[in-house]
Amino acid sequence: MEKDVYVGLDVHKATVAVAIAPGGRSSEIRYYGSVPHCPGTMADLARKLAGKHPGRRITFCYEAGACGYGLARELTEAGHECLVVAPSLIPSRPGDHIKTDKRDATTLAKMHRAGELTSVWVPDTQHEAMRDLVRARETSMYWRNKARQALSSFLLRQGYRYNGTKAWTVAYWRWLATLEMEHPAQQIAMQEYILAIQEADARHDRLVQQIEAAVPNWSMAPLVAALQSMRGIALITAATIVGEIGDVSRFENPRKLMAYLGLVPAEHSSDMKIRRRGFTKAGNARVRRLLVESAWTYCRAPRVSQSIQRRQEGLDLDIVKTAWKAQLRLHDRYRRLSTTGKPKNVVVTAVAREFVGFIWAIGRQVAASNQREEQLAA
Repeated sequence: MEKDVYVGLDVHKATVAVAIAPGGRSSEIRYYGSVPHCPGTMADLARKLAGKHPGRRITFCYEAGACGYGLARELTEAGHECLVVAPSLIPSRPGDHIKTDKRDATTLAKMHRAGELTSVWVPDTQHEAMRDLVRARETSMYWRNKARQALSSFLLRQGYRYNGTKAWTVAYWRWLATLEMEHPAQQIAMQEYILAIQEADARHDRLVQQIEAAVPNWSMAPLVAALQSMRGIALITAATIVGEIGDVSRFENPRKLMAYLGLVPAEHSSDMKIRRRGFTKAGNARVRRLLVESAWTYCRAPRVSQSIQRRQEGLDLDIVKTAWKAQLRLHDRYRRLSTTGKPKNVVVTAVAREFVGFIWAIGRQVAASNQREEQLAA
């Protein structure tokens, strides 16, 4: 540890503040200064620090944020360790009310030297590209829903209410075509709302097609296919889960994956009082929402439908057996919790927590299968 040099980076759009903490608890932490945030700057900085500290290992760290993982990849390619730190898990002092780039970089270097920082998983460029693609689809869904809400609010203000069973169907669009507003300006406004929805629908469909085309060439394609053996997980849901989490087998046990997704109960106990609260809701909210939506399918009796059977074709028997075991166990879990009188959303969230355990098990089975194939190929 005393031979290492710890570097904290406070990364911004245009600049990067740098602080250096030599190994050893008593060594003084000094502020190096600010450098431009542009390609090649970090590699040049690493070479300068290596020249000033010959024979020492230089390790960097910075907070995960909007600037992504480019700095980490650049420093890793240069032969140095770089941790991307989870901002929510950085220790902080409640009484400290002064925040500057210098202080942030110095704090990161100090915490890095003390080993008190928690790093996040850094995906490769292909995985990050797939993550961007599935997030683009999520964004298109958000704006489509906003456009639909805008049209619904407009029609409600004009006194029009659809009496059909379900909106946004062919019958609903035909009903819209029969409406005639009192003023021409309102008719134009309604038509613009309709065009915005149609454009959002087309954008969403294009992104879905691109995801379907990109998954087969992805290194995580076997895991995406294996997750589809489970009830409630089709291609888009599986691609989103894998794109956001990555390889689930990197977690030592399912409880760590549950904690990573914020599906473990919070606790605030002191002395003789034990107080447990709802789920922490920490971690990735996108995956947590998808898991809860998928968990609703387990309120129905276990059954392998034709669509599930088609998704299971070509998969290992162990994966198929795990998916069936999940149906039996999760439906029984839902039934038993429902009889206690708990609200349905609480019951489904509890089912989603246990659902994560089966996802982790299938991820382990896929990893073991990949290892066997690599050994046979060698």
